[in-house]
Amino acid sequence: MATPKPQRSPEEVEDIILRKIFLVSLTETAAESDSRVVYLELTAAEILSEGKELRLSRDLMERVLIDRLSGNFASAEPPFQYLIGCYRRACDEGKKIASIKDNNLRSEMESAARQAKKLSVSYCRIHLANPELFSAANSSPNRPNGSPLLPLIFSKVGSSLDGFGGVVGGSGGVESPPGFLEEFFRDSDFDSLDPILRGLYEDLRLGVLKVSALGNFQQHLRALHFLVSLPVGAKSLVNHPWWIPKGVYLTGRAIEVTSVLGPFFHVSALPDHTIYKSQPDVGQQCFSDASTRRPADLLSSFTTIKTVMNNLYDGLSEVLLLLLKNQDTRQGVLEFFAEVINKNSSRAHIQVDPMSCASSGMFVNLSAVMLRLCEPFLDANLTKRDKIDPKYVFYGDRLDLGGLTALHASSEEVAEWTNKRQSDGENRLLQSQEATSSGINTFGPPITKSSSSGEKTKYTFICECFFMTARVLNLGLLKAFSDFKHLVQDISRREDALTTLKDMQGQTPSPQLQLEITRLEKEIELFSQEKLCYEAQILRDGTIIQCALSFYRLMVVWLVGMVGGFKMPLPSTCPTEFACMPEHFVEDAMELLIFASRIPKALDGVLLDDFMNFIIMFMASPNYIRNPYLRAKMVEVLNCWMPRRSGSSATASLFEGHQLSLEYLVRNLLKLYVDIEFTGSHTQFYDKFNIRHNIAELLEYLWQVPSHRNAWRRIAKEEEKGVYLNFLNFLINDSIYLLDESLNKILELKELEAEMANTAEWERRPAQERQERTRLFHSQENIIRIDMKLANEDVSMLAFTSEQITAPFLLPEMVERVASMLNYFLLQLVGPQSKSLSLKDPEKYEFRPKQLLKQIVCIYVHLARGDSENIFPSAISKDGRSYNEQLFTDAADVLRRIGENGKVIQEFDELSAKAKVAASEARDAEATLGEIPDEFLDPIQYTLMRDPVILPSSRITIDRAVIQRHLLSDSTDPFNRSHLTADMLIPDTELKERIEEFIRSQEMKRREGLSTQSIKATIQTTDGQMLID
Repeated sequence: MATPKPQRSPEEVEDIILRKIFLVSLTETAAESDSRVVYLELTAAEILSEGKELRLSRDLMERVLIDRLSGNFASAEPPFQYLIGCYRRACDEGKKIASIKDNNLRSEMESAARQAKKLSVSYCRIHLANPELFSAANSSPNRPNGSPLLPLIFSKVGSSLDGFGGVVGGSGGVESPPGFLEEFFRDSDFDSLDPILRGLYEDLRLGVLKVSALGNFQQHLRALHFLVSLPVGAKSLVNHPWWIPKGVYLTGRAIEVTSVLGPFFHVSALPDHTIYKSQPDVGQQCFSDASTRRPADLLSSFTTIKTVMNNLYDGLSEVLLLLLKNQDTRQGVLEFFAEVINKNSSRAHIQVDPMSCASSGMFVNLSAVMLRLCEPFLDANLTKRDKIDPKYVFYGDRLDLGGLTALHASSEEVAEWTNKRQSDGENRLLQSQEATSSGINTFGPPITKSSSSGEKTKYTFICECFFMTARVLNLGLLKAFSDFKHLVQDISRREDALTTLKDMQGQTPSPQLQLEITRLEKEIELFSQEKLCYEAQILRDGTIIQCALSFYRLMVVWLVGMVGGFKMPLPSTCPTEFACMPEHFVEDAMELLIFASRIPKALDGVLLDDFMNFIIMFMASPNYIRNPYLRAKMVEVLNCWMPRRSGSSATASLFEGHQLSLEYLVRNLLKLYVDIEFTGSHTQFYDKFNIRHNIAELLEYLWQVPSHRNAWRRIAKEEEKGVYLNFLNFLINDSIYLLDESLNKILELKELEAEMANTAEWERRPAQERQERTRLFHSQENIIRIDMKLANEDVSMLAFTSEQITAPFLLPEMVERVASMLNYFLLQLVGPQSKSLSLKDPEKYEFRPKQLLKQIVCIYVHLARGDSENIFPSAISKDGRSYNEQLFTDAADVLRRIGENGKVIQEFDELSAKAKVAASEARDAEATLGEIPDEFLDPIQYTLMRDPVILPSSRITIDRAVIQRHLLSDSTDPFNRSHLTADMLIPDTELKERIEEFIRSQEMKRREGLSTQSIKATIQTTDGQMLID
């Protein structure tokens, strides 16, 4: 029978377990059996001297551990790895202990294992916080690879995928023992963990510095999320010295590079300055030689970048949400946002200094993250918009909003209102305190003191998040849209230049030209890569655009709430809060709508009615939105929404079934057409043509909608001498200028063509001169194309509106101007100069002379039909510069040749005959009047005044029709430039009576003369002899 195994005592079991956990021995024999085991000779001697057994116990555990860490043992593990091993072995021993059947022994041993784990964790903290403490034990206090804790965190948060879906390791094969990290960060005070966490955050920051969207950032982002999910980690982060870097010369770029979160926000697919360029290079790796790549490859790259960037947005949003939900860290997050925004305010400039401003990538990422933070208050009904306080613009102390251009108020007015409100608030607070101390509360609830009186005004998170998001989008997403647009324009310009250079190289090759061609090709390739990077991260990400549209819907609804809601007409006085709102709030909304409208399906599912209401309400309201260019941008939005352009039937309802649209759209478009004449800009003369082009296209579409056409006719009747007359005047002005400019440029272009066609003479010219003349030729082509397109639009509008609206054209102050314009156009198209306007390819320049002639003749005919008082033929014949009866005959002949409607030609011939009669009558009348006294002549036109009026400022007398025609374009006295309006004119009744008497007397003399001649003719015989001798 076998001898039973002797039972070990609890002390012996504990000794065995602790020796296995800590890999130490108090006897040399035990150490020899395992090379990992360290013999603690000095410790053993001390224990023996104390009269104790050489056996490990819980009482000796910490002493043994300190001696092991402090000693310099050959081939021993570094302290951190050793302590992690202790924790892992304690876990393993714990599993074995669970199988001990003796409950008391099992409980004792479990306690020992727990204490061992706790001790291991505690000394890990001590070592990481004070690495020099155990530096003698085969370790260096300087750790070039960062905190040894980081690989454990990486292993806990899982492996990462790079931009192409490959697994990226980062923990170096090191795995965190179960429960170690939780215990490490749980049972300790903030002061002992803070230095460790600071080092970890610095390591994470460095780990993603200069990492692009295709690099390994996700592992570091998950590690950041893990740390922030710990209360101590969140507190340590916002108290980190690099949470918001400090310094007199701190810039936006410095925050991006040196702050803890900055490098995470820098991860992007967008291009950046060479110094800060991230790797791998997204443009080079995904989009080089894009024109030769398969569409499937490009689509794969687009999908990869979109997916990776959304992972980044989600990860950063989760990190920030954890910090914002924590009351102790929320203010720190808002201060970080504010500092980033304020230090990068110059990103709003057209030219951005990349050395002082953060990258576009950072701000686009920040835009996406801020929009995610706004989602809770972007519900369909916008139920939380009341929590957004407009007074934040006056009293909010985080954001620098004071220097921003306001919707209507000047900077001086904003400052004055701010100071007045603060003063009123302090006075009310003082009175409230006095009333409260006397037992009377006159003013209701206590008033929060403003920041000027020493206390910060508190605003809800929704309010602060709203204003910060608006600023971030302005500096980020909307700025990126602008950069993308300019990039596309740069590519287009370079491609045009490249085409020109290649043509020149084909004619006269030269090495210098070839160098220039090569340089342009490289630039186009680089810019094309950058363009595709923008497309991948922004244009193809429908989520970010949809979220931005939801945010700006809240913006416009909130703004309209300040003026009483969606109703017209607007209050006569603009509310102070609305007037002081930053102009870019509205401008960004319009830019986003324009940009989104040009991306297929970007507007699908978006509620556009609120935007439509806002545009109709404010586009013709300079008392609310001062900037005419901003109001013109609203028309550009509507232009994008026209059904034929948007490609969506959904937008048709915005025009054809929308109450405010049906009632006010045409009226406000006509008003804006007039207002845009004077923008105050030094480029206003040229700007107005582009703006009116958009208005004209929209008006042409609305004319085809019966309900809008009826509204148009009603406005023309109601505003016959108001806004409609002004609109007509500027339409005529533009038509004359644009057609005249186009036709003159055609003559210049033909001269250049003749020069270049003379090959022998052309080749003798210097190469530089040929290049300059070639560039001028292409420039002239573009100018003609643009001007002629605009002229066609204007003439077309005159044609289709005059068919049903003729009265304003035939007003005394307008009829002669209209007639002169039509005569001038007729002269250009069928007069002696017309043959010199022939072009090889007129359609290329939008020059359609046959169509133009048809439209001009139709305008003649339309006005003749509406001319019940027969004043139009007289106005035609009075035009001494262009009228010629032969022109009407020639025009009719051309119309017959090109197949115009016979009825139109017949009516045109009849009008021509009437004009001929009117011309004859005018000559007779001129002969009758004879020499007219100077005092009866208009000082500008030198024609006989019919209704003289006195100008109140200069006291000069002028004909009413002449001055009213002048006032349509310029509301000043033409003789001294003082302000003048039609209602200020003073009728000169005495002079009018004298003129009328003069006319009567001259006509009487003429009749008397005719009567005498008639008598003489009657009494004269046929043979010439007098009947009376």
